[in-house]
Amino acid sequence: MSDRDDYDPRFSLTPVDEPPFTETGVMLMGLDAERLLAGLGMASLADDPAQVALAVDRVRHGVTAALGFDALVETGARRWRGARAALAAAGPRPPAPASLRRAWDQALRTLSYCDLGEPGPAAIAHLAACWLRQEEIDRCAERPAPAGI
Repeated sequence: MSDRDDYDPRFSLTPVDEPPFTETGVMLMGLDAERLLAGLGMASLADDPAQVALAVDRVRHGVTAALGFDALVETGARRWRGARAALAAAGPRPPAPASLRRAWDQALRTLSYCDLGEPGPAAIAHLAACWLRQEEIDRCAERPAPAGI
């Protein structure tokens, strides 16, 4: 009998050899839907070289207006709506296992089969967390954007 045969994730600490990206995913899954979408919005901007160049140019010229939280949520919601079809085409969302870490690994595998362009690690992490909580994220992403965005 191996050590893994008596492993019970409900009563065990995180294994010391768990990848740091997995622990990031566990933390992200604890965020509310708006914060996940705002993070996806921020990651979307950082993943797009043109957006980064524009942001740097604005800062260089003294424009200090930054995106507000609502604008980041809306940007993330647009990214989610754009990615949602590709995720659904890759297969159904994995059933909710007892282990968040196992769910995270399955979500990352699903994303690897999707045609999402070249998302960076932040976008991948936020998309995986959104995929695992897709019903809540879908509801939040379908809300009308606040006025002025």
